[in-house]
Amino acid sequence: MQLPNKLYSYQCSTLALLPPILRILDQGEIHVHELFMQTRSHLIDSTDFLAAIDCLYALRAIDMTDEGMVYRAH
Repeated sequence: MQLPNKLYSYQCSTLALLPPILRILDQGEIHVHELFMQTRSHLIDSTDFLAAIDCLYALRAIDMTDEGMVYRAH
């Protein structure tokens, strides 16, 4: 996970990916692959998506079903 610092601006950090992902999830649950496809224009590398999903999960902002559906946790 890349946090903003002297080397990485906010726009290049993992934190910048969180709002676009949460906006998509505000519309309802979505399969993780479709979520990736909708957010890939914001990504520098595909591992950035995984870091953002991990971060949101650790913060308990999202959850995922066994079938791969991602949704906002309440």
